[in-house]
This record gives sequence, C-alpha cells and structure tokens, in this order.
Amino acid sequence: MAKRRPSGDGMVRKRDDGRWEGRIVVGHKENGDSIFRYIYADNQKELTAKLRQNIDAYQGIDLTEQSKMTLGEWLDTWLEQMAVTLRPGTLEHYRRDMENHVKPRLGAKPLTQLTVADLRKLYETLKQNGRMKPRSSQSSGLSSTTVHGIHTTLHHALKAARDQGLIPVNPADEVEPPKVIHQPMKILTEEQLNIFLTAIKADEFWYDFFYTELTTGLRRGEICGLMWTDLDERSGTLKVCRTLHREKGGRLVAGDTKTYAGTRKIVLPPSTVELLRERKRKSFSPWIFHDPLRPEAPMNPDSAYRQLKKFLSAAGLPNIRFHDLRHTFSTHALSSGVDAKTLAGILGHTKASFTLDTYTHTTGDMQRRAADIVGGFLTAYLGKEMKPWQNAESGETAASA
Repeated sequence: MAKRRPSGDGMVRKRDDGRWEGRIVVGHKENGDSIFRYIYADNQKELTAKLRQNIDAYQGIDLTEQSKMTLGEWLDTWLEQMAVTLRPGTLEHYRRDMENHVKPRLGAKPLTQLTVADLRKLYETLKQNGRMKPRSSQSSGLSSTTVHGIHTTLHHALKAARDQGLIPVNPADEVEPPKVIHQPMKILTEEQLNIFLTAIKADEFWYDFFYTELTTGLRRGEICGLMWTDLDERSGTLKVCRTLHREKGGRLVAGDTKTYAGTRKIVLPPSTVELLRERKRKSFSPWIFHDPLRPEAPMNPDSAYRQLKKFLSAAGLPNIRFHDLRHTFSTHALSSGVDAKTLAGILGHTKASFTLDTYTHTTGDMQRRAADIVGGFLTAYLGKEMKPWQNAESGETAASA
C-alpha cells in the first residue's frame, strides 16, 4: 500500500503552453487517495509564491470528498445541523434568506472555490437589485440592514465549514459588510401616550392589552404568550417565560423566550397589577390576553399589530411599529430615573451595555441633566463668579495638564 502523502505536499512542472503548474495535497478520500489543489502562474517565481501562500492556508487542514460540495449543498447541510439549536422562526428566516438571495447567485459554486471577491460582488448585487418583488414605492435593492443580516448568516455557515475542515479559510472574514444605517427611534411622547390611551379607553380588552404593554415593554410574542399562572398577585410580579412564534406552515406555537436572560420575573406597577387582577376576575381563559374569538387560544401577535395600526390611524398619531411601544416604555423609564441595569433586567437584555447602546439618545439627555446638577453644585460651592475650569487668580481658562 502506497504511503499516505501529508497535506501540504506538492509538485511543480512547466506545462506545454508555457505556464507553470503546481499542486499540493489538501486532503484525502476515504480510500486514502490524495485530494489535490492545482495552482497556475505565468512564471516559476510567481508560482512558488502562490504555492507557499496555499500551503500556509491549508496547514492543519485535511479536506475530505465532502469538501467538493457546492455552497448551496453546504448551506442545506448547515441549516439541518442548526435546526436543533435555533428557534423555528429564526431557522426559517435564515433558510429564506439563503434560498432567495444567496443560492440563486452562488449556490452552484464549489465550496472550496468561494472567494472574497464572490462575496463582495454578491453584497453589491443585493444592494442594487436584490429585492424579489419590489412595490412601486420601493427601490429594487435590499437595505443595508438586510444585506448585513445575510452576511452574518453566511459568515456563521462558512465558519462552521472551516471548523469542520471543509475549507481552509473563511472568505467572509475578509469582507466588510454594508454598514447598518440606524433609523431614528420612533416613540410616543407623553402627550401622544395620553391621546392614545384616551382613544382606546372604551375598548376594555385592547385598553388592558396596550396599558400592560406600555408599563412592561414586553416583546409582542411575549405579551401574547402570557398566562394567568405567570401572574403573582400577592408579590405584584409577572413571570416572562414563553413567547409565541409561527412555525413553517403558519402554525402559532408557544416556545421559550429569545435568550436565557429573556426568561425573567418583573415587578409590575401597582396600577397594572390592579388592572390585571380585575381582568382575571372576569376571565375564563388560561391566557391573560386570549384570541377574541377563541378564548382557549392565545392572542395572535399579528392581530395585535394590526389593531395597533388601526388605533394609531384613528387617533391621528404617528405610524409606529409594535416594537416601538417597547422603545417608548424604555425611553420614558430611563428619563424617569430607572438605571440601565434595572431596565435591562425588565427588558430581558443579556447586558446593560446593550440597553445603553440602544437608548443613547436618552442617556445623552440624562448626562446633560447630570452635568447641570454637578455644575450647579460646584457653582454654589465655589461661588457664582468662578467657574471650575477657570484659574481663580487670573480668570483665564486653565491649560489642561
């Protein structure tokens, strides 16, 4: 039996057409035969440099016949592997992005031949002409946020291929995705909140629903997934431990919250406890907010979204998303003095730093108020005529050390 050639072993020859050809061993078949990668150059010096670069890239890598699969085949395999760890909605989102945007353009490309240039061209194409069925009011290209999300998914898939020894490097590591352009956050002001709640006051069911949302900041799937067993009237707390989402095919199911931190217990304002206590007294459903036509079933999150739009339009208020109610709660909570760590716990954020980053517009206002307070204190202590940043004797601005 022939000795198995190690990965990185290779040979060089000059072809009949004058070009130079080199090959290196990059893996092995099941029967032990070598898998070669061929490299070409116009002269021996250029080929030597390319060979050295490839030998370094394949160091410690031993590809198998599975490495011959296309990008499309690998994406299918990777999604199957991820099915046990991803939520159904997330898995379907990844699958849809890959099917609609990546596989039609790069799916037939052998996985080992995918390059940085391929990915850059893909993202540029998607930004210019990636939308499947654009409406008349839309551009034909995908937003930077959407393309960034596709890059993130593709990066994870290619990292898994690299970790499993199917490719020597992850080409997505070298690609800068489009920068996400954050739109200004939309919230309801205090005046608009009063208008909104007054407008829906006559509808007891929806008033209870949106009052609870505006005093807890729950995600749409979380508030629709609340059950009476989650409410502790005695302690005035609410356990958030499930969320509603749609499986492939449209079936509405209750599952775990978004993250470990998402499963949490929050303290309710007394007014919300009283509102829910009164609601429970009249309820015949296990769900706090049930389907209006089927008390045995939870509220459909899509129905809550449509109802919000209807109320906003009737009241002449800005056309905000349901998630903006969560932003409204958070912004007013921070402005009222709730610290970021406490708010992160209420919202189910893993880190308070994420809460601070999300609501920088609010924390900036808080810092300005803090600066005014400190400035007022120092002025009172040092005297109105002398400012802390000025030299007491000369009155001139002190040079920084």
